[in-house]
Amino acid sequence: MTAPLSIDLVWLPHGTGLAVPAQQTASAAGMDMTAAIAEGVELVLQPGHRALVPCGFAMALPLGYEAQVRPRSGLAVKFGITVLNAPGTIDADYRGEVMVPLINLGQDAFTVRRGDRIAQMVIAPVTAAQFLVKDALDATERGSNGFGSTGHR
Repeated sequence: MTAPLSIDLVWLPHGTGLAVPAQQTASAAGMDMTAAIAEGVELVLQPGHRALVPCGFAMALPLGYEAQVRPRSGLAVKFGITVLNAPGTIDADYRGEVMVPLINLGQDAFTVRRGDRIAQMVIAPVTAAQFLVKDALDATERGSNGFGSTGHR
């Protein structure tokens, strides 16, 4: 693992008092994100429904980085709760509130409360790319064979 990257974070009024996103173990890639719902309020996600859940902070990612917002595996496996656009991307120039679009793909209603860990965030470098238009591409063994073309399950 590399040295920690410093990222400026500002709490919004409704996020004050929540845990700063952090890895739960020394080798974890993802940092848990928590729901900044008002104390005593419950957000009930019915099966098939979605909601944009506030996290109560804004941040300034360094140029050349993104934050990927991903589902938490435990919520996905146990309850069918996932991030709707997984992985979602937070760009380095975004300064608004970080929010997570959750969807309930399970069969039962799921309740989100203040401070619940709802997603994980992975900070990743971004590679600048430039497309070069060509008349043809180099040949490979696979060629244009698509989904399932290798015959493996």
